[in-house]
Amino acid sequence: MFRPRSVAVVGASGDAEKLGGRTLFHIKELGFAGRIFPINVSSREVQGLPAWPSLRDLPEVPDCALIVLPAKLVAAALEDCAAKGIRHVQVLSSGFAEEGGEGVAMQERLVAIARDAGIRITGPNALGSISPPDGFFGTFSSLLATARPGPGRIGVATQSGAYGSHIYAVAGFRGLGISRAIATGNEADLDVASCIDYLAEDDGTAVICASLEGCRNGDRVRAALLKAAAARKPVIVMKVGRTEEGAAAAATHTGALAGEDRVIDAVFRECGAFRASSIEEMLDIAYLCSVAAVPPLPGVGILSVSGGIGVLMADAAVEAGLPVPPMPPETLSRITEIQPVAGGRNPIDTTANLNGRMHVFEGISQAMMEGAELGSLMFYLAHLGRNEERFPPLEQAMAALRRRFPDRLVVAVMTHVDSIRLRLEALGIPVFEDPTRAVRAVAAASRLRDLQAGAAAPPKPRRSGVRLADARNEAAAKALLREAGLPVPPEHACATAEAAAAAADALGYPVVMKILSDDIPHKTEVGGVLLGVADAEAVRAGFSELMRRAGAVRPEARLDGVLVAPMLRGGVETIIGTQRDPAFGPMVMFGLGGVSVELFADVAFASAPLTPERAGALVDSVRGARLLEGWRGAAPCDRAALVSALVAVSELAAAEEAVESVEVNPLLVRPDGAFALDALVRVRG
Repeated sequence: MFRPRSVAVVGASGDAEKLGGRTLFHIKELGFAGRIFPINVSSREVQGLPAWPSLRDLPEVPDCALIVLPAKLVAAALEDCAAKGIRHVQVLSSGFAEEGGEGVAMQERLVAIARDAGIRITGPNALGSISPPDGFFGTFSSLLATARPGPGRIGVATQSGAYGSHIYAVAGFRGLGISRAIATGNEADLDVASCIDYLAEDDGTAVICASLEGCRNGDRVRAALLKAAAARKPVIVMKVGRTEEGAAAAATHTGALAGEDRVIDAVFRECGAFRASSIEEMLDIAYLCSVAAVPPLPGVGILSVSGGIGVLMADAAVEAGLPVPPMPPETLSRITEIQPVAGGRNPIDTTANLNGRMHVFEGISQAMMEGAELGSLMFYLAHLGRNEERFPPLEQAMAALRRRFPDRLVVAVMTHVDSIRLRLEALGIPVFEDPTRAVRAVAAASRLRDLQAGAAAPPKPRRSGVRLADARNEAAAKALLREAGLPVPPEHACATAEAAAAAADALGYPVVMKILSDDIPHKTEVGGVLLGVADAEAVRAGFSELMRRAGAVRPEARLDGVLVAPMLRGGVETIIGTQRDPAFGPMVMFGLGGVSVELFADVAFASAPLTPERAGALVDSVRGARLLEGWRGAAPCDRAALVSALVAVSELAAAEEAVESVEVNPLLVRPDGAFALDALVRVRG
């Protein structure tokens, strides 16, 4: 797909404005040294090359074929590939599953032909692949008419062709080289995960940029990202379709469902990938990681010729989660000896009044690196990067810092000419013009270090041993969850008012009363909950009232009676649950409970099953979790009980494939434990 020795273009045209003609032109004119076989049914010469009417007529078997034909002709061309023995095919033609209807069946036909013949294909509806170091540009991208990305160490894998070409266009304009780039289109066979897997072991690729519109095989995505993390190759990924509108648009574009965005976000994080929010951010991070290694420590030092810009960078660092440690007094004394007018503790402001003392940067930068725990040091140098005469001392200072601290990250921020930028990049020093973007790229690189260090697949689930049964009402759901190890308060399902009164007497007042019905999963919608019921007479009256309310709002519902439970107060209401994602399998959710989960949507996801450590990290990822620590004089909540409940529900979901979803809302976390106050379990079948 990337480095063929010979290639056939099926649908090659003499008109370079047509897609088949443009694809052939790019391969022929942009440096490909291998053999090219144009396939054209009516012409024996195309763009000055000998042409053949069919793949079957070729004098040899090409390494790969690019098909650029009307959709209805593609299946026959793929059968020709099979007959000839071609095993790598890129289908650039559109008009398949992305259009629905007949296109879906046509795409399925391609998959069947490829599977029977042992052919691997990208597409259909793909843009092709490029490998600039090899001079191979197998694509009809219009970009190549005006610009061509140069060779480099950044690999690109994307579903969307236009998205991919925009990435490597902007990369080219910024002077960032590409190792390989491929657009997978509808992903009838090879997908972005397959390409990440390849790039993870490609010697020419140091950092991977990936973009997905949807995901059909979650296991393959996990495995590819984990492979890249193990190889210490940073993966910066973008996933479009965050919103309902975006997800719908993705489905019509490549025929792929976008999936639950927060689930995908969790999987990326667990597997060591950094999720970028824009192409600009993606390329900033990729550039930094392709020039230099990620910093070994999070602390950042800032050495600036401008006090204001230094403060701007410090603010950006703190906002991005990077510590900016102050220099100790002895270090500040050393700095003052070197540059008496220098100010600040970090950032260090040399001021612009250097008076030819450019050499001071070497001493100050080394003093800063020795004086605090810094993983990176950033130089803000205004416009000195445009001055070839004055820059050599600064270049020497940064080179000396790189030699003295080879594992640390050194970044220059300045306007510059290309000759100076290229010299610094050769030293392993990235160069940025915008201070804030530079800081955010450093923060992302630091985050990537942590993500890759913690990357791991979810552990194998243990068998839960729970007897799965009908769990459609709350009492049945809680019985199932109690067996799985979740803490459930004592309560009774009561079919009569007298049974309810007796249960309340046994539990002690006040109590909570809730309607029980397989057909009413959300009891508040029918007024089906009574709180603080104080005595037996009120329980009897409450039983009748709950049955009346449910019957009035949902007359068709089957009513099983009333659940009587103790009235628990205090603590923090949380929600825990699971859902079975179609691509990634069982996922665990945690967040604030009660109505807060719908109002604030402060929830986070993780793959099931959880270990206690991963459950604790899931809790910490939710902003509202600070309430558990004790807020405004409240006692701290029992975090261990919460973690235990999360582990138990995750084991149930992972071990029992029939469990579609679990919702415990609220799980009340108090200083003396955690208690499932309401629950809903959906069991398949």
